[in-house]
Amino acid sequence: MTATTAPRFGPALARLLLVAAALLGALFSSAAPASAHAALTGSDPKDGAVVATAPKGVTLTFSEQVAMGDDSIRVLEPSGKRADTGELRDLGAGSVVRYGVTLHAGLPDGTYTVAWRAISADSHPISGAFTFSIGAPSETTVALPKQEAGGGVVGVLYGIGRYVSYAGFILLVGGAAFILACWPRGATVRPLQRLVVRGWVALTAATLALLLLRAPYTAGSGSLGDAFDLGALGEVLETKTGAALVSRLLLLGAAALFVAVLFGAYTRREGEGEGEAEKKDLTFGLAIGGTVVAAGIAGTWALSEHASAGLQPGIAMPVDVLHLLAMAAWLGGLAALLVALHREPSIEATAVRRFSRLAFGSVVVLAATGIYQSWRQVGSWSALTGTEYGRLLLLKVGLVVVLVGVAWISRRWTERLAETAAVPDEKDEDEHEDADEPVTVPDDVPRERAAQLARQQAALATARARRVRDADPGRAGLRRSVLAEAGVAVVLLAVTTVLTTTEPGRTVEEAGRAQASSSSPAVPDRPIDLTLPFDTGGAANGKGTVRLSLAPGRSGANAMHVWVNGANGRPLDVPELKVSFTLQDKQIGPLPVTPDRVAAGHWSSEGVQIPMPGEWTIRVTVRTSDIDQTTIDKNVKIG
Repeated sequence: MTATTAPRFGPALARLLLVAAALLGALFSSAAPASAHAALTGSDPKDGAVVATAPKGVTLTFSEQVAMGDDSIRVLEPSGKRADTGELRDLGAGSVVRYGVTLHAGLPDGTYTVAWRAISADSHPISGAFTFSIGAPSETTVALPKQEAGGGVVGVLYGIGRYVSYAGFILLVGGAAFILACWPRGATVRPLQRLVVRGWVALTAATLALLLLRAPYTAGSGSLGDAFDLGALGEVLETKTGAALVSRLLLLGAAALFVAVLFGAYTRREGEGEGEAEKKDLTFGLAIGGTVVAAGIAGTWALSEHASAGLQPGIAMPVDVLHLLAMAAWLGGLAALLVALHREPSIEATAVRRFSRLAFGSVVVLAATGIYQSWRQVGSWSALTGTEYGRLLLLKVGLVVVLVGVAWISRRWTERLAETAAVPDEKDEDEHEDADEPVTVPDDVPRERAAQLARQQAALATARARRVRDADPGRAGLRRSVLAEAGVAVVLLAVTTVLTTTEPGRTVEEAGRAQASSSSPAVPDRPIDLTLPFDTGGAANGKGTVRLSLAPGRSGANAMHVWVNGANGRPLDVPELKVSFTLQDKQIGPLPVTPDRVAAGHWSSEGVQIPMPGEWTIRVTVRTSDIDQTTIDKNVKIG
């Protein structure tokens, strides 16, 4: 029998990709502001700021709503002592998300460290740290946290659990869909049964592990031992993510019932050859019930991940469910087809063609939902190439393109797959019967020799079965291309898992813009160079000039050099030199600076901190003898 020609999807796929590219360009060019992953957009005091007096508190501003506890913001003195009262205050109003803590009174001067952690609306932990100084910067014994929330051993285990849960979902849903939609006889095939059951076991075990690891994963410095803290587990169950994981476990109970019927009553009806009407009714019921359960399980991800926060969550969550179902139908069906090609002596060519059509439909759904998700999470072409999320998305798109290319090769092999491969000839049937017959060994043969003969005969039977299985070159080529697809799919799943925990490119750019707008506008460096005459009234060396240089001449750290020359223009080594800075309109200062002597007539000081831009008064005190000194000043604008 000659195989019928499979539908050609090349031109249709090319048109689909062109439309997708045009739509993606339109979406990116008209993206509206939104976020789907919280980020710190501002703080008071700002990172690196030097304030003249101790502030009453520290506040943090975020791009979207976050969950924080009483210990989420910690302010530490230079000695490491806690500087805040430990009571979190919600200072938000309207669309502004701001939290703060009150500082103790009478704090000493020096550099303070602010460490914070929170849970964003899409369930991912975020954390960070920065410093500010009171009076002037100082040495500090506090080390900034090297590990962000969600890192360490717990973070690695949590990431593995996420990967295994996605893989289990794909095998469970995709394997069952392959049997119901493409190859009903596969319900009686033991390797396919094991594939689907193992998918259910993997998803269930991974969900339980994620539920236990959730508390230490979000705790920043959490340890693995916190996974068994019942109090922390109770707090997790009250969160959106905890509710989603528990719901997934309940839905997996329904999925277990579905699997039992699929490989129980459905298999018996298939084997007993009952009427077509009864089989269609059962197939229809399993398809509807399985789709509802699969959509519910996919919804637990949509409820607690990026889709649930930010722009258009009411649209994003159903789209995310469709995306996950299409991915499972394609990749899970691919795994089922690979198992069937490798473990079964025959598989009908019609089943392979049905899967080809199912895979094409899944690719169409993935393209449509992926374009929407990309616009929603990336938002601009600059974020596509300038952020980690955008680069990972490009890698994912590249892998999908490779996967589609290999799938096209698989469809070409499907066209060559001989229909006769599903119906072995008489010689093949005899070889199958020989392979299934029990091995008989004469009674007078020693036990060890009998065991050796049995192993040899079993190996020969396996080799005969493999020859029958590989007799069709179309089948062998299809098996190789499907194996290549599966290899790319494993890498694609890993990239997808990392992508779901990465801060979206849209949020990264919005946070950068917010921080830039809240900070002082950038100004060019304008080194200050002053020449001031002085006269202390002393009889000897009482007159001269002071030249002061301040670079870069803006707020923040500056390098100051002072040169003193006598009336004759030569360097004058005076006994004492002092400098101070005062900002009158803000009532800041005087901020004293005592420069170090470098050489005769030359003094310098590195790290002169100017807290903020403004019209500053620079005062220089020069003492030329025990009783002769004078103070000269000059108002200058420091950017």
